Formats: sequence, C-alpha cells, structure tokens
Amino acid sequence: MHKIGYVVFPGFQLLGFAAVTAFEMANLQLREPAYEIELLSEPGGEIKSSAGFGVITKPFGDATYDTVMFGAGTTIEPMTPGLIEFARHSLQTARRLAAPCTGAFILAEAGLLDGRRATTHWLFARQLRERFPAVSVEEDRIFIVDGAVWTSAGMTASIDLALAMVEKDHGHDVARSIARKLVVYHRRAGGQSQFSALLELDPKSDRIQKSVNYAKTNLRSVLSVDELADAAGLSPRQFSRAFRSETGQSPAKAVENLRVEAARLLMEQGRHSMDVIAEETGFADSDRMRRAFLRTLGQPPQTIRRNAREGATAF
Repeated sequence: MHKIGYVVFPGFQLLGFAAVTAFEMANLQLREPAYEIELLSEPGGEIKSSAGFGVITKPFGDATYDTVMFGAGTTIEPMTPGLIEFARHSLQTARRLAAPCTGAFILAEAGLLDGRRATTHWLFARQLRERFPAVSVEEDRIFIVDGAVWTSAGMTASIDLALAMVEKDHGHDVARSIARKLVVYHRRAGGQSQFSALLELDPKSDRIQKSVNYAKTNLRSVLSVDELADAAGLSPRQFSRAFRSETGQSPAKAVENLRVEAARLLMEQGRHSMDVIAEETGFADSDRMRRAFLRTLGQPPQTIRRNAREGATAF
C-alpha cells in the first residue's frame, strides 16, 4: 500500500483535491486499498480552505509516507518554519515529493528545488524564477519530474500529476481507465503546454468563431484571408477588421499559432518525423515550422520533442 500525506495550510485551494480523487479511483479500479490518504497540517485539527470551509487534518508527526503532496493556494502566503522543516524532512523519508501549482514555492523556500527543474502555474512562474534563481523554472510545462521531486502547473494539472504517479505505480492501463472515469484525457504529457491557442483567440461572434473552427480543421490548406473570410461569410476587409477586433491577432498570426499548437501535439505523441508534421500542419517544410516555433514559443521543435520524451521517461 502507498501511503500519501496531503499537506494543507490556511487558505488552501480545493481543486488540489482532484489529485486525491485520482488515487481514490485507483483503489476502486484495483479493488484493493492501493493508496491510503491522510490530510496533514502543521497544527492539526480544522484547516479552512480558500472557499471558507474547513477539513480535519492530522498534525505533522513522526509518521512516514510513500508520497508527500503539498497543497496549493490562490496566493503565495508566508510559510512557517514548521512547514519548511516538514518539507525538508519529507525529502529524506518519502519516496517522492509532489507540489502542484503554488506548492512549488514551499519546496523552493525549503531549498529542495535548488539545481532542479520545476514548474508551477504560469501566473506565478516569473515570481518563482525571480525569488529562487537557483531553480530551473520551466513555466510552460504541465508537470516535471526531477528525481524524487514532482511539480506541476496549476488547477487541473494536479490530475495529470496524480495520473502519472498511478501509471508509474500500477501501469498504463490502470491510469488510462481512471482517466476515463474522471472524464479527462489520459494524462497530458509532462512536456505539454499550459496554454491553448484556441483559448487565447476566444472570438466573440459566431462568424469569427466559424472561421477559427474552419482554420483548425483545414490546417493543411493555405488558409488565405480570402478563404477564412469566405468561411465567415464576410468580405476580406470586413473579416480582417472584425478578426483583429475580437481576438487581438491578425488572421495570419492566429493561423500560425494554431499550426504551432497542432504540430506540438504531434511532436509530443512522437509518432512522426519533423517533415511529416510540417506537412500535416500546413507549414510545408520543417524550416518554416522551425521559424514559427522560435517566434511563438522561443524554442525550436527539436527542444519540444526532447522535453516531451524526457517527461515520458523520467518516471
């Protein structure tokens, strides 16, 4: 049995418990108590969440855990010496430490991320990098495994982190079955982006949304302004003006972002060569795709693929 200590503190965010649900589903899937979960806090007793209601916890003590996971908050709160000391102690006694979202700040404050790769919610990544320059912060990652320390992006990324742990402990098929029960994609690769080009566009009108949908499903086409305008039922001039007004991007830039996102997903899956990916996503050749990746992500496609492979093999 894997014993998990889940650490909370005043103002913790409830969505982090989604990770706990993944372990609960593993018990149901395996039809045995594969995971035992204890809620922990420094003082013990009732700890209030950011939503205003509390949970009952056990105080830090001498118990040892297979996995210690630190909860996250909606803001970065001051950390007590007791919490920091418990994190340091846990690295010595637990098989792995996990810190979704802002939980990474606890590990960083304890010095446990010095010299390690780590990630956090994109909203706090710059702050993590500035406060802790010894940490190699990779802000556009779903999760990262560096030795015994696991960190992830915020909110629902804790589910991906937990599913990756279940996969390491009990195999791919078990994790995939749990993902289906949770109604999520089988865990996103650790190297996958926290961002979505479609969410960034967020058009307001049905006509512009129709053009975006058309572009997404026809990436292999040239996708000229005339073609997209026709899909929207507007003249090219009306379309270009409305598109930029609603999305803040030119049609050409939006199409490039959609292509980069589609190409990145294919790279993470690792089934195709760069030339095939470039052709399938409308870049025509790998050199053009490379330049688009550098403009959009600041990294070449080879780095994206290497990160995805490292994320798949690190655990």
